[in-house]
Amino acid sequence: MVDIRVEDIVVVDNLHKTYGKNVIAVDGISFKVKKGEIFGFLGPNGAGKSTTIKILTTLLGKTSGKATIDGLDIDADQVKVRRIIGYSSQEVGVDDDLTARENLMLQCSFHHIPTEKAKTKVNELLQTIRLSEAADRRLKTFSGGMRKRLDLASSLVSDPKILFLDEPTTGLDPQSRQDIWEYIVKLNREGMTIFLTTQYMEEADRLANRLCIVDQGKIVSEGTPAELKAQVGADKITLRFKMDDHEGCEKAKDLMSKLQGIEAVGKCGDGIAAENGLTIMTKNGSALVTQVVRALDGAGINVEQLNLSAPTLDEVFLKLTGKTLNVVERKQTTGGWGRRRR
Repeated sequence: MVDIRVEDIVVVDNLHKTYGKNVIAVDGISFKVKKGEIFGFLGPNGAGKSTTIKILTTLLGKTSGKATIDGLDIDADQVKVRRIIGYSSQEVGVDDDLTARENLMLQCSFHHIPTEKAKTKVNELLQTIRLSEAADRRLKTFSGGMRKRLDLASSLVSDPKILFLDEPTTGLDPQSRQDIWEYIVKLNREGMTIFLTTQYMEEADRLANRLCIVDQGKIVSEGTPAELKAQVGADKITLRFKMDDHEGCEKAKDLMSKLQGIEAVGKCGDGIAAENGLTIMTKNGSALVTQVVRALDGAGINVEQLNLSAPTLDEVFLKLTGKTLNVVERKQTTGGWGRRRR
Protein backbone atom coordinates (compact mmCIF):
# COMPACT_ATOMS: atom_id res chain seq x y z
CA MET A 1 0.00 0.00 0.00
CA VAL A 2 1.33 3.43 -0.98
CA ASP A 3 1.74 5.82 1.96
CA ILE A 4 -0.32 8.98 1.29
CA ARG A 5 1.17 12.23 2.58
CA VAL A 6 -0.17 15.77 2.62
CA GLU A 7 2.32 16.96 0.00
CA ASP A 8 1.37 14.23 -2.48
CA ILE A 9 -1.07 15.42 -5.14
CA VAL A 10 -1.06 12.19 -7.20
CA VAL A 11 -0.96 8.76 -5.57
CA VAL A 12 -1.00 5.63 -7.73
CA ASP A 13 -1.12 2.20 -6.11
CA ASN A 14 -0.70 -1.07 -8.03
CA LEU A 15 -2.34 0.23 -11.20
CA HIS A 16 -3.14 -2.26 -13.98
CA LYS A 17 -4.61 -1.86 -17.45
CA THR A 18 -5.19 -4.86 -19.68
CA TYR A 19 -6.75 -4.91 -23.14
CA GLY A 20 -8.50 -8.16 -23.95
CA LYS A 21 -6.93 -11.22 -22.36
CA ASN A 22 -3.27 -10.86 -23.24
CA VAL A 23 -2.32 -7.22 -23.92
CA ILE A 24 -0.91 -5.66 -20.72
CA ALA A 25 -0.46 -1.90 -21.11
CA VAL A 26 0.13 -1.00 -17.46
CA ASP A 27 1.52 -3.71 -15.20
CA GLY A 28 1.09 -2.95 -11.49
CA ILE A 29 2.77 0.45 -11.21
CA SER A 30 2.89 2.55 -8.03
CA PHE A 31 4.24 6.07 -7.60
CA LYS A 32 3.52 9.48 -6.06
CA VAL A 33 3.74 13.02 -7.39
CA LYS A 34 4.48 15.83 -4.95
CA LYS A 35 2.70 19.16 -5.08
CA GLY A 36 4.62 21.83 -6.99
CA GLU A 37 7.05 19.55 -8.83
CA ILE A 38 7.58 18.59 -12.45
CA PHE A 39 7.24 14.83 -12.49
CA GLY A 40 8.48 12.99 -15.58
CA PHE A 41 7.31 9.68 -17.03
CA LEU A 42 10.11 8.62 -19.39
CA GLY A 43 9.96 5.68 -21.76
CA PRO A 44 9.65 4.53 -25.39
CA ASN A 45 6.47 4.31 -27.43
CA GLY A 46 4.31 1.49 -26.10
CA ALA A 47 5.77 1.67 -22.58
CA GLY A 48 2.41 2.55 -21.01
CA LYS A 49 2.95 6.29 -20.55
CA SER A 50 -0.09 7.55 -22.47
CA THR A 51 -2.31 4.81 -21.04
CA THR A 52 -1.33 5.87 -17.52
CA ILE A 53 -1.99 9.54 -18.15
CA LYS A 54 -5.37 8.79 -19.75
CA ILE A 55 -6.38 6.74 -16.71
CA LEU A 56 -5.34 9.53 -14.34
CA THR A 57 -7.27 12.13 -16.34
CA THR A 58 -10.40 9.90 -16.31
CA LEU A 59 -10.32 9.40 -20.08
CA LEU A 60 -9.75 5.66 -19.74
CA GLY A 61 -10.91 3.12 -17.19
CA LYS A 62 -8.35 1.06 -15.26
CA THR A 63 -8.47 -2.72 -14.90
CA SER A 64 -7.46 -2.70 -11.23
CA GLY A 65 -5.55 -0.72 -8.63
CA LYS A 66 -6.18 2.67 -7.07
CA ALA A 67 -5.32 6.27 -7.93
CA THR A 68 -6.17 9.62 -6.37
CA ILE A 69 -5.69 13.22 -7.53
CA ASP A 70 -5.48 15.70 -4.65
CA GLY A 71 -7.21 13.14 -2.45
CA LEU A 72 -10.02 12.48 -4.95
CA ASP A 73 -10.56 8.96 -6.24
CA ILE A 74 -10.34 8.89 -10.05
CA ASP A 75 -13.33 6.55 -10.24
CA ALA A 76 -15.63 7.68 -7.45
CA ASP A 77 -14.91 11.41 -7.87
CA GLN A 78 -14.48 11.75 -11.64
CA VAL A 79 -16.39 15.04 -11.97
CA LYS A 80 -14.42 16.66 -9.14
CA VAL A 81 -11.14 15.35 -10.56
CA ARG A 82 -11.85 16.90 -13.96
CA ARG A 83 -12.43 20.28 -12.32
CA ILE A 84 -8.92 20.45 -10.86
CA ILE A 85 -6.83 19.07 -13.74
CA GLY A 86 -5.66 20.29 -17.11
CA TYR A 87 -4.75 17.90 -19.90
CA SER A 88 -2.89 18.36 -23.17
CA SER A 89 -2.65 15.25 -25.32
CA GLN A 90 -0.15 14.35 -28.03
CA GLU A 91 -2.65 15.41 -30.68
CA VAL A 92 -3.37 19.13 -30.76
CA GLY A 93 -7.05 19.69 -29.93
CA VAL A 94 -7.77 23.11 -31.43
CA ASP A 95 -10.01 24.19 -34.31
CA ASP A 96 -8.15 25.42 -37.40
CA ASP A 97 -11.22 27.31 -38.62
CA LEU A 98 -11.30 29.51 -35.51
CA THR A 99 -8.91 32.20 -34.36
CA ALA A 100 -6.70 31.75 -31.32
CA ARG A 101 -8.99 34.01 -29.28
CA GLU A 102 -12.10 32.12 -30.40
CA ASN A 103 -10.53 28.78 -29.48
CA LEU A 104 -9.76 29.95 -25.95
CA MET A 105 -13.20 31.57 -25.52
CA LEU A 106 -14.75 28.28 -26.58
CA GLN A 107 -12.78 26.42 -23.93
CA CYS A 108 -13.90 28.98 -21.33
CA SER A 109 -17.53 28.35 -22.26
CA PHE A 110 -17.05 24.63 -21.60
CA HIS A 111 -16.06 25.55 -18.05
CA HIS A 112 -19.00 27.95 -17.63
CA ILE A 113 -16.72 30.95 -17.11
CA PRO A 114 -18.70 34.23 -17.37
CA THR A 115 -18.04 36.17 -20.58
CA GLU A 116 -16.27 39.18 -19.09
CA LYS A 117 -14.09 37.03 -16.87
CA ALA A 118 -13.37 34.78 -19.86
CA LYS A 119 -12.23 37.76 -21.97
CA THR A 120 -9.77 38.78 -19.26
CA LYS A 121 -8.55 35.21 -18.85
CA VAL A 122 -8.07 34.78 -22.61
CA ASN A 123 -6.09 38.03 -22.93
CA GLU A 124 -3.82 36.93 -20.06
CA LEU A 125 -3.23 33.52 -21.62
CA LEU A 126 -2.53 34.96 -25.08
CA GLN A 127 0.05 37.29 -23.59
CA THR A 128 1.63 34.49 -21.56
CA ILE A 129 2.10 32.27 -24.63
CA ARG A 130 3.22 35.23 -26.77
CA LEU A 131 0.33 35.00 -29.21
CA SER A 132 -1.34 38.37 -28.54
CA GLU A 133 -0.40 39.75 -31.96
CA ALA A 134 -1.75 36.64 -33.68
CA ALA A 135 -4.85 36.37 -31.47
CA ASP A 136 -7.34 37.10 -34.23
CA ARG A 137 -5.73 35.03 -36.95
CA ARG A 138 -7.25 31.70 -37.93
CA LEU A 139 -5.16 28.74 -36.87
CA LYS A 140 -4.73 27.64 -40.47
CA THR A 141 -1.95 30.23 -40.64
CA PHE A 142 -0.20 29.05 -37.43
CA SER A 143 2.99 27.02 -37.25
CA GLY A 144 3.08 23.74 -35.33
CA GLY A 145 4.78 25.41 -32.37
CA MET A 146 2.19 28.21 -32.21
CA ARG A 147 -0.65 25.71 -32.34
CA LYS A 148 0.91 23.62 -29.57
CA ARG A 149 1.34 26.68 -27.33
CA LEU A 150 -2.31 27.53 -27.88
CA ASP A 151 -3.30 23.96 -27.09
CA LEU A 152 -1.41 24.15 -23.80
CA ALA A 153 -3.11 27.46 -23.00
CA SER A 154 -6.49 25.79 -23.65
CA SER A 155 -5.75 23.30 -20.89
CA LEU A 156 -5.18 26.17 -18.43
CA VAL A 157 -8.43 28.13 -18.73
CA SER A 158 -9.84 26.39 -15.62
CA ASP A 159 -6.78 27.24 -13.47
CA PRO A 160 -5.97 23.56 -12.80
CA LYS A 161 -4.06 22.41 -9.73
CA ILE A 162 -2.14 19.91 -11.84
CA LEU A 163 -1.39 19.91 -15.56
CA PHE A 164 -0.97 16.60 -17.40
CA LEU A 165 1.18 16.86 -20.55
CA ASP A 166 1.42 13.83 -22.82
CA GLU A 167 4.59 14.19 -24.93
CA PRO A 168 4.07 17.94 -25.42
CA THR A 169 6.96 18.52 -27.84
CA THR A 170 6.81 15.48 -30.11
CA GLY A 171 7.14 16.52 -33.74
CA LEU A 172 8.16 20.11 -33.00
CA ASP A 173 11.24 21.86 -34.36
CA PRO A 174 14.05 22.68 -31.87
CA GLN A 175 13.02 26.32 -31.36
CA SER A 176 9.36 25.45 -30.75
CA ARG A 177 10.47 22.71 -28.35
CA GLN A 178 12.57 25.23 -26.44
CA ASP A 179 9.58 27.62 -26.28
CA ILE A 180 7.38 24.89 -24.80
CA TRP A 181 10.07 24.00 -22.25
CA GLU A 182 10.28 27.62 -21.12
CA TYR A 183 6.49 27.78 -20.83
CA ILE A 184 6.37 24.60 -18.72
CA VAL A 185 9.08 25.92 -16.37
CA LYS A 186 7.24 29.25 -16.04
CA LEU A 187 4.00 27.49 -15.06
CA ASN A 188 5.84 25.37 -12.51
CA ARG A 189 7.59 28.39 -10.97
CA GLU A 190 4.16 29.94 -10.50
CA GLY A 191 3.20 26.92 -8.39
CA MET A 192 1.58 24.51 -10.82
CA THR A 193 2.29 20.79 -10.54
CA ILE A 194 3.25 19.27 -13.90
CA PHE A 195 2.93 15.59 -14.86
CA LEU A 196 4.95 15.10 -18.04
CA THR A 197 5.27 12.03 -20.24
CA THR A 198 8.14 12.07 -22.70
CA GLN A 199 10.39 9.89 -24.81
CA TYR A 200 13.07 12.57 -25.02
CA MET A 201 16.04 12.08 -22.70
CA GLU A 202 17.02 15.75 -22.83
CA GLU A 203 13.48 16.87 -22.06
CA ALA A 204 13.26 14.65 -18.98
CA ASP A 205 16.73 15.69 -17.84
CA ARG A 206 16.11 19.42 -18.21
CA LEU A 207 12.56 19.65 -16.88
CA ALA A 208 11.84 16.90 -14.36
CA ASN A 209 12.53 17.31 -10.65
CA ARG A 210 11.86 13.58 -10.31
CA LEU A 211 10.96 10.94 -12.86
CA CYS A 212 10.01 7.34 -13.41
CA ILE A 213 11.59 5.32 -16.18
CA VAL A 214 8.94 3.00 -17.61
CA ASP A 215 9.24 0.09 -20.00
CA GLN A 216 6.70 -2.54 -21.08
CA GLY A 217 4.12 -1.31 -18.60
CA LYS A 218 6.43 -1.42 -15.57
CA ILE A 219 8.42 1.17 -13.65
CA VAL A 220 12.06 0.10 -13.85
CA SER A 221 13.49 2.95 -11.78
CA GLU A 222 12.50 6.19 -10.05
CA GLY A 223 14.39 9.21 -8.71
CA THR A 224 15.89 12.56 -9.61
CA PRO A 225 17.85 12.70 -12.89
CA ALA A 226 21.07 12.90 -10.87
CA GLU A 227 20.12 9.87 -8.75
CA LEU A 228 19.27 7.83 -11.83
CA LYS A 229 22.50 8.74 -13.59
CA ALA A 230 24.43 7.67 -10.48
CA GLN A 231 23.11 4.14 -11.07
CA VAL A 232 25.32 3.91 -14.16
CA GLY A 233 28.32 4.51 -11.91
CA ALA A 234 30.66 5.53 -14.69
CA ASP A 235 31.75 8.35 -16.97
CA LYS A 236 32.00 7.86 -20.70
CA ILE A 237 35.08 8.47 -22.85
CA THR A 238 34.36 8.44 -26.57
CA LEU A 239 37.12 7.98 -29.15
CA ARG A 240 36.56 8.70 -32.83
CA PHE A 241 38.85 7.50 -35.62
CA LYS A 242 39.03 8.12 -39.36
CA MET A 243 36.26 6.29 -41.19
CA ASP A 244 38.69 3.93 -42.92
CA ASP A 245 40.86 3.30 -39.83
CA HIS A 246 39.06 0.18 -38.54
CA GLU A 247 42.39 -1.38 -37.61
CA GLY A 248 43.20 1.57 -35.35
CA CYS A 249 39.82 1.27 -33.63
CA GLU A 250 40.30 -2.44 -32.98
CA LYS A 251 43.83 -1.88 -31.66
CA ALA A 252 42.52 0.86 -29.35
CA LYS A 253 39.76 -1.44 -28.11
CA ASP A 254 42.29 -4.14 -27.22
CA LEU A 255 44.59 -1.59 -25.57
CA MET A 256 41.82 0.07 -23.52
CA SER A 257 40.50 -3.28 -22.24
CA LYS A 258 43.89 -3.86 -20.60
CA LEU A 259 44.15 -0.39 -19.07
CA GLN A 260 43.69 -0.17 -15.29
CA GLY A 261 40.57 1.75 -14.23
CA ILE A 262 38.56 0.92 -17.36
CA GLU A 263 35.25 -0.77 -16.48
CA ALA A 264 33.93 -1.54 -19.96
CA VAL A 265 34.89 -1.06 -23.59
CA GLY A 266 32.25 -1.22 -26.30
CA LYS A 267 32.52 -2.55 -29.84
CA CYS A 268 33.96 -0.33 -32.55
CA GLY A 269 31.12 1.76 -33.94
CA ASP A 270 28.67 0.84 -31.16
CA GLY A 271 26.31 3.69 -30.35
CA ILE A 272 28.09 6.04 -32.74
CA ALA A 273 25.92 6.04 -35.85
CA ALA A 274 27.75 6.09 -39.17
CA GLU A 275 31.05 6.82 -37.44
CA ASN A 276 34.13 4.80 -36.59
CA GLY A 277 34.22 5.15 -32.83
CA LEU A 278 34.75 3.44 -29.50
CA THR A 279 33.05 4.02 -26.14
CA ILE A 280 34.86 3.45 -22.83
CA MET A 281 33.16 3.42 -19.40
CA THR A 282 35.15 4.37 -16.29
CA LYS A 283 34.38 5.55 -12.75
CA ASN A 284 36.77 8.51 -12.85
CA GLY A 285 36.90 9.75 -16.42
CA SER A 286 38.58 13.10 -15.76
CA ALA A 287 41.49 11.43 -13.99
CA LEU A 288 41.85 8.70 -16.62
CA VAL A 289 41.78 10.83 -19.79
CA THR A 290 45.48 11.66 -19.61
CA GLN A 291 46.34 7.98 -19.14
CA VAL A 292 44.19 7.03 -22.14
CA VAL A 293 45.85 9.64 -24.36
CA ARG A 294 49.35 8.53 -23.32
CA ALA A 295 48.52 4.87 -23.94
CA LEU A 296 47.16 5.60 -27.42
CA ASP A 297 50.12 7.83 -28.26
CA GLY A 298 52.58 5.21 -27.02
CA ALA A 299 50.94 2.59 -29.26
CA GLY A 300 51.02 4.91 -32.27
CA ILE A 301 47.21 4.95 -32.59
CA ASN A 302 45.85 8.14 -34.11
CA VAL A 303 42.56 9.49 -32.74
CA GLU A 304 40.58 12.21 -34.52
CA GLN A 305 38.50 13.17 -31.49
CA LEU A 306 38.25 12.36 -27.79
CA ASN A 307 35.26 13.35 -25.64
CA LEU A 308 34.57 12.92 -21.94
CA SER A 309 30.97 13.04 -20.74
CA ALA A 310 29.00 12.27 -17.59
CA PRO A 311 26.37 9.50 -17.67
CA THR A 312 23.14 10.33 -19.50
CA LEU A 313 19.60 9.06 -19.02
CA ASP A 314 20.10 7.09 -22.22
CA GLU A 315 22.86 5.11 -20.48
CA VAL A 316 20.56 4.63 -17.50
CA PHE A 317 17.81 3.26 -19.75
CA LEU A 318 20.30 0.99 -21.50
CA LYS A 319 21.60 -0.37 -18.20
CA LEU A 320 18.11 -0.96 -16.81
CA THR A 321 16.45 -2.45 -19.89
CA GLY A 322 19.30 -3.67 -22.08
CA LYS A 323 18.20 -1.43 -24.96
CA THR A 324 18.42 2.18 -26.04
CA LEU A 325 15.48 4.56 -26.16
CA ASN A 326 15.01 5.09 -29.88
CA VAL A 327 12.73 8.02 -30.65
CA VAL A 328 10.69 7.91 -33.84
CA GLU A 329 9.59 11.44 -34.69
CA ARG A 330 5.94 12.01 -35.44
CA LYS A 331 4.61 15.18 -37.01
CA GLN A 332 2.01 17.13 -35.07
CA THR A 333 -1.50 16.48 -36.26
CA THR A 334 -3.16 19.45 -37.87
CA GLY A 335 -6.67 18.11 -37.72
CA GLY A 336 -9.72 19.92 -36.39
CA TRP A 337 -10.97 20.58 -32.94
CA GLY A 338 -12.02 17.96 -30.45
CA ARG A 339 -13.48 18.85 -27.07
CA ARG A 340 -11.26 18.09 -24.09
CA ARG A 341 -12.77 16.13 -21.25
CA ARG A 342 -11.92 17.31 -17.76
